[in-house]
Amino acid sequence: MKKRDGRKSAETGPVVDEQAAVERVMALMPVRGTSGHEREVAEWIRQRLLEAGARPEQISMDQVNRRSPLLDGGGDCGNLVFRLRGTVRAPRRMLCAHMDTVPLCVGSKPVRRGDRVTPAGPATALGADDRTGCAVTLTAAVEILRRGLPHPPLTFLWTVQEEVGMYGVRMASLGAMGSPKMVFNWDGGHPGTLVTGATGSCSMEAVIHGLASHAGGEPERGVSAAAIFGLAMSDLVRNGWHGLVLKDGLRGTSNIGVVRGGDATNVVMDRLEVQAEARAQDRGLRRRIVEAFQAAFEAAAKRVRNKAGVCGRVTWNVQDKYDAFVLAAGEPCVLEAERAVRTSGTEPDRRISNAGLDANWLNARGLPTVTLGTGMSGAHTVSESLSIDQYLAACRVALCLATEDGRTCSAGAGRKR
Repeated sequence: MKKRDGRKSAETGPVVDEQAAVERVMALMPVRGTSGHEREVAEWIRQRLLEAGARPEQISMDQVNRRSPLLDGGGDCGNLVFRLRGTVRAPRRMLCAHMDTVPLCVGSKPVRRGDRVTPAGPATALGADDRTGCAVTLTAAVEILRRGLPHPPLTFLWTVQEEVGMYGVRMASLGAMGSPKMVFNWDGGHPGTLVTGATGSCSMEAVIHGLASHAGGEPERGVSAAAIFGLAMSDLVRNGWHGLVLKDGLRGTSNIGVVRGGDATNVVMDRLEVQAEARAQDRGLRRRIVEAFQAAFEAAAKRVRNKAGVCGRVTWNVQDKYDAFVLAAGEPCVLEAERAVRTSGTEPDRRISNAGLDANWLNARGLPTVTLGTGMSGAHTVSESLSIDQYLAACRVALCLATEDGRTCSAGAGRKR
């Protein structure tokens, strides 16, 4: 029997107010909040904390947006932080998720059909990435506040600008987080999946400089930046450096995602801007991908010449976005996460992610962080969806990890979701 107030039942052992948890995520997904514009989301979460009994002085917002390179002003808000003193003596734990969504989620209208939530229309994503993570962590906080559950010292962190470079965790003050010893991050996937490692990434920005001329009158006097790009792209694809990159037993990826150039069809293009990325768990392979890109573009620039023998040139800006990491098999946060997942009735599955996460920078900054799933799939696409059953399982896992010793959800052990 399910209890509306979230108390345990010997029959089914629910540990969260499931109706409230579902209402919470359905209300949170459509809130507008792309990277750099998360204030409305932060205020929504803050209000729910206050309604559950949090004191205003327990909630703060840092100022990472003032240090972020994003936009002209760095964004409209910083990370939202909620800290609780422990009712039991134990190391501090942190539960976190990111508030920003990709632009495709703007205008989202979630519709529930049975267990599945999908966008109402064909033109938007759902916003489950990562509003489901926000709702999971908020549910744990609300349950603790309303039910007075015993818990270790806790920090709840809702971050900004994850989708555009993880600037929220990258620039956050460790002191503001309370220097937690274990961190649990929620961001997509099955609730039984534990991401214990993730790829590293670097960004590449190239500017191809050609020479303008009238495309109809004297095309031979020009140096086409578009032609240079075409030759370079062909070389990268032909030699296996674009897309899935498999070299010497190592796996990586690369992608040219943004190309901008030209103003008119009757002018030989004299400037073309390219934005690309390279990802790989192995730092050496990431470096080789970058070097392959640079070599291809430089060679192409030398090949494209006008009738006077003038060729193009390429300038570069290459930056590491985040480094790869792999948690040790016996890392305490991993073992605790596995215990909580098993207690919720699911068998944990450790994975290495090919996508970047807030966990990349948290681990780089000395905070062991494991990432867990929320039940969503199809992130960054119009096919994005959420399984309600899996989302509720994630809520139970979060509450286990936030409370004293997992007894809060032990009645649910052995039930498959």
